[in-house]
Amino acid sequence: MGYILSIDQGTTGTTAALIKDDTFEFVGKINQEFPQIYPKPGWVEHDLNDIWTSTTSTISAVLDKCNVRASDITSIGITNQRETTCAFNKSGKPLANAIVWQDRRTGEYCQELKSNGHEEKINKLTGLPIDAYFSATKMRWLLKNNSNVQSAAQKDDLCFGNIDTFLLYKLTNGTSFATEASNASRTLLMSLETGAWSDELLSLFELNKNFLPEIKDSFCHFGETNGLDVLPDGIPITGILGDQQAALFGQAGFNKGDIKCTYGTGAFMLLNTGEQIQRSSNGLLSTVAFQKDGKRIFALEGSCYIAGAAVQWLRDNLKIFLSSPEVEQQANLVTDLDSMKNVLFLPFFTGIGSPYWQSDATGAIVGLTRDTGIPHISRACLEGIAYSINDLLNAMKNDSTAGISEMRVDGGAVANNLLMEIQASVSDCNIIRPKVIETTAYGAALASAIGSGNMKFEDISKLWKEDRTFEVDNSTKEYFTRKYSDWTKTIKRMFL
Repeated sequence: MGYILSIDQGTTGTTAALIKDDTFEFVGKINQEFPQIYPKPGWVEHDLNDIWTSTTSTISAVLDKCNVRASDITSIGITNQRETTCAFNKSGKPLANAIVWQDRRTGEYCQELKSNGHEEKINKLTGLPIDAYFSATKMRWLLKNNSNVQSAAQKDDLCFGNIDTFLLYKLTNGTSFATEASNASRTLLMSLETGAWSDELLSLFELNKNFLPEIKDSFCHFGETNGLDVLPDGIPITGILGDQQAALFGQAGFNKGDIKCTYGTGAFMLLNTGEQIQRSSNGLLSTVAFQKDGKRIFALEGSCYIAGAAVQWLRDNLKIFLSSPEVEQQANLVTDLDSMKNVLFLPFFTGIGSPYWQSDATGAIVGLTRDTGIPHISRACLEGIAYSINDLLNAMKNDSTAGISEMRVDGGAVANNLLMEIQASVSDCNIIRPKVIETTAYGAALASAIGSGNMKFEDISKLWKEDRTFEVDNSTKEYFTRKYSDWTKTIKRMFL
């Protein structure tokens, strides 16, 4: 018996997980947080050395925890925070801090692109709006503003990529410089139609194709471990997916019409649209779900930049509680919903994503009165997350011909029963939580199993197990209908 090692490199921490390669049982995981760097308001960075250290240390720790030998690992799957942009040289040394997907420093440049009439063309090619969220503007910023990156470019010693590319490069000791289609589709540089880097977009963003990784299938042989202290040489890396696509995969969402929402630092909803690129009329993204044997399967995606991070803000900035799970305990102290009727928490710390795409929006708590306390703010935070996600779901319903009566959910925040109950009632649909809520890491492991030939697609559906379904509470329908109406009016009044 062997094990699949899943590396889930997220925005606030890195998780290493082990899954049995015969039964696909989730064996254990270790998570390690790393520092968030905020050089200026609206700027968010990660030190790539912190990310690599957290990767190797969690691998070592999960092997120790599960009493597994490194030589028993048969393959590796990678999933990662998307859009976060890395610059490193050909020896694997970081040239700058990674610019995180939440970072807004290129917002003004994005406005210039829009003013110059590029939005329609870029959206048609990539399925994405012009926004600081995506990688291309970050790459251009590094080339224009970082002397290390400029020097490396002049010496033809520059590698650009998302986190998956950086990890793959480090794991293989520089022998594999590649990405896969779901990650590439988040850069503003890949044509959805061809699955290749667009020369037209490279020219627009003033980028050299030589600095970019090769785009490969999501399930294939990416390379083998080499020269690592924590793992032996020769372990194949056989699956890579962006984190939200991995979560969809871990939820057995590989068929057209499957939908899931992941509650992490942000919240992200994906609807599988099959082999067809479905264009949104409601502020959603057209993106790649995965690519197999050169054939791309597409998805519609809605993005909330802030979800679990709002709870972290209450914990770390306001110090309302010591641990994130305490938000549920505090929120449950509110027994009279009438005391909540005016309190709204708008978690737009880094702008609004889908469906409004307002990069200059900021967070706000409104409707406070003298009797407002920590329980009310805690509950308002959970409601704000649910309302944001309902905005995505409504956009999905408007863009999709099929009705959506249920939604699978995953991510750390779905352990919060109250949040799930609120979500079901706000969105008027059943919310289904699986037994394995670490579906991002699990999805990467399943992708690795597919890539190594150890599993077929139809096997994934047999593995998925339900933990609990949260149904609509009709007794709160009037409250949430009015409150969601206030939410929409407030956004329009403040930001649109």
